[in-house]
Amino acid sequence: MNGLPEDQRHYSAPAGDEWIIDAFSCDPELLRSVVVLRAACDEIVRGLQLNVVGTPVWHQFPGAAGVTGMYLLSESHLACHTYPEHGLSTFNLYCCRPKPIWPWQQHLQVALDASEVWVRRISRGGIRRDSETPRPRDWAEIRDSTTTHQIGTETEA
Repeated sequence: MNGLPEDQRHYSAPAGDEWIIDAFSCDPELLRSVVVLRAACDEIVRGLQLNVVGTPVWHQFPGAAGVTGMYLLSESHLACHTYPEHGLSTFNLYCCRPKPIWPWQQHLQVALDASEVWVRRISRGGIRRDSETPRPRDWAEIRDSTTTHQIGTETEA
């Protein structure tokens, strides 16, 4: 079939962890500052001993809009998006190497004056992919015509 032994065809090797971070009620002025966001991301890189490949890319949207940043890492990537009009900053770190728990809440409360920080960590790969193995509930379609799914909960759209 695909060159793999039969017992490995329906199994995916572990492929790292992904962190999805939402920081709420941040200071809108801080969310408009490339300097502030770059410093926050640089601290994440240092704190987790990540390896940046090349130069991080930053974009400041015009007017009172936010900032987007992207770091290519030898381990994968770190991305940051801010929405000053909502006091929201979002981060995504995908890392193919094991990393310790990192104090996202404390870091973003200090760096962005966030009042609340949600951290979700998802292990990637390492699962059976056959039709007999049910998918976890939070793997449902992200959005269909009637329902929005969020980490194990459903709310009407």
